[in-house]
Amino acid sequence: MTDAAPEWACGLLAVDKPTGVTSHDVVERVRRRLHVESAGHLGTLDPAASGLLLVALGPATRFVPALQGGEKTYEARMRFGIVTSTQDLNGEVLSRSDDRPAPETIRAASAEFVGEIDQIPPMASALKVAGQRLHRLHRRGVTVERAPRRVTVRAWEWISFEGADATFRVRCLGGTYVRTLAHDLGQRLGSGAALAALRRLRSEPFGLERSASLARIVREPPDACWKDGGYTLDQATAHLPGLGLEPAEADAAGFGRRPVIARERARGLPVGGGARSIVLRDARGAALGLGELAEAEGGALLVCPHVLMPWAVRDGRLAGGEAADGGEGGELPAPPGGARALA
Repeated sequence: MTDAAPEWACGLLAVDKPTGVTSHDVVERVRRRLHVESAGHLGTLDPAASGLLLVALGPATRFVPALQGGEKTYEARMRFGIVTSTQDLNGEVLSRSDDRPAPETIRAASAEFVGEIDQIPPMASALKVAGQRLHRLHRRGVTVERAPRRVTVRAWEWISFEGADATFRVRCLGGTYVRTLAHDLGQRLGSGAALAALRRLRSEPFGLERSASLARIVREPPDACWKDGGYTLDQATAHLPGLGLEPAEADAAGFGRRPVIARERARGLPVGGGARSIVLRDARGAALGLGELAEAEGGALLVCPHVLMPWAVRDGRLAGGEAADGGEGGELPAPPGGARALA
């Protein structure tokens, strides 16, 4: 990467995904249009779903695990009186019912799903069991046992009721299947239910209010779409816990070493939080990679780098506190789009 590289060479693009295309197809179209070597999304949307799809570009794909854990907000419509093999209206109809629960009954029953609940993922999903995607097994007519998973629903609000359909908004953490919520609510009420429509509005701290439609991305110049929905890596990671490194510490981390810092510098940061629990930044505020803090002797802390960006990696051997490539003062090359100091 060079200073001349465009901002989208390493960043995040918020896409308003239309229905009828897979998340993988959206990622590929974005990658080709923006001329980046690698790209990946921060959470699948089914082909029938629309809304916010966050696409990481270039080296920013290394940050996907750290960025995809934010709270999600969905607006959806469900239909009572029907049960399908996929828990939405695209699957085989397994049963029908004329039962239509009253709105107050629906509201009361849905309240029982708010909080931490156990949810069995649907067969028509991208999860793997014994190394195989569930949706591929489902297409072959194979059903396997799935262990319940603990998920969190923060809020379930009802917007409207019309005939057999009801529209709602739900806030939940990653890993929650909204169509399974609809299916399980229908089972609880005895009427059966399936998801009829789904749109993702937010994946914190990102929202559809700052996004680019797929139609615009494939039609207009990259810089126009980037202005509407693009985030540099530093902007995209500004909400994550971070630690600024001194030049010598950044050099050491770039060589794969674990610099020792005073505990006071890490006030408010997680210790032993996992391999991607903090963002490592240089003195200018630019993201260098992901790592964690670990206990060291004498009450100090070790900075343990686990994922480094290309511009943070150092070659050769560190000797006498000087970078092996002859750089002075530990100055690292700037990331694409230039460095930005964070407030």
